[in-house]
Amino acid sequence: MAVFQGTTDLAQLKARAKTIRKDIIESTTAAGSGHPTSSLSGVEVLVALYFGGYLRFDPKNPTWPQRDRFILSKGHAAPLLYAVLAEAGYFPREQLVTLRKLGSPLEGHPNVRRLPGIEASTGSLGQGLSIGVGHALATRLDGFDSRTFVMIGDGELDEGQVWEAAMSAQKYKLDNLVAIVDQNGYQQTGPTAEVLDLRPVAPRWESFGWFAQEINGNDQCEVMQALEKARQTKGKPSAIVAKTVKGWPLKASLGKDPNHHGKPLTAEEAKLAIEEIEKAG
Repeated sequence: MAVFQGTTDLAQLKARAKTIRKDIIESTTAAGSGHPTSSLSGVEVLVALYFGGYLRFDPKNPTWPQRDRFILSKGHAAPLLYAVLAEAGYFPREQLVTLRKLGSPLEGHPNVRRLPGIEASTGSLGQGLSIGVGHALATRLDGFDSRTFVMIGDGELDEGQVWEAAMSAQKYKLDNLVAIVDQNGYQQTGPTAEVLDLRPVAPRWESFGWFAQEINGNDQCEVMQALEKARQTKGKPSAIVAKTVKGWPLKASLGKDPNHHGKPLTAEEAKLAIEEIEKAG
């Protein structure tokens, strides 16, 4: 079984993060639609999972029963997942520019029936953690030591189903389940603090019986350390509240709209964005 081998070399991980960010910009600009800023905020988390040795997978055998699972509950950030899957070898990177094109398996939201490496069709917000609970229970019943990771948007926490899933995970003591909140501070209609302020988020997870951590989600080192703590936690599920910046590290190319939700960059803005990404540390 040719399982992907990760690295703890931060320089290598940061280089992959830059590549993935550029792929996100280029694919969404080519599509003329999509959610680049929602995708950019979660890059360090997925880089750590797929390339830092925290997710066990095999691109040549994507349905391998003993694999770990990653579910992108905030499915509108599909360009991020597609860029990572291409980087991991699930399909050629050249295919990324077909994002949202007619007939392309790279749909606007992940479709489990269209693309290898996708574990769940998502986009209806609030459902991903429930699916993750199912995967975590199923792999336990099968006797596998597989782990399931679910990325949730902070705006998505408004959905009651998230907390129903959180209660179920605690009841069954699913220490093979990790919820990662991409807390970038925005949702479609504006700042999450103005729509429905759930801060502080980590104590809410703790009140549901989870082990919770709060980190800088755009710091590759902090992400790796948090995933390691989650891996060592036994007897309860883990939540990582990753405080991120939407569109990180872009500033100039986003203009006066830090949310920039669901809007691709123009060709000129994309060129500036690539320059910003190259200069970022």
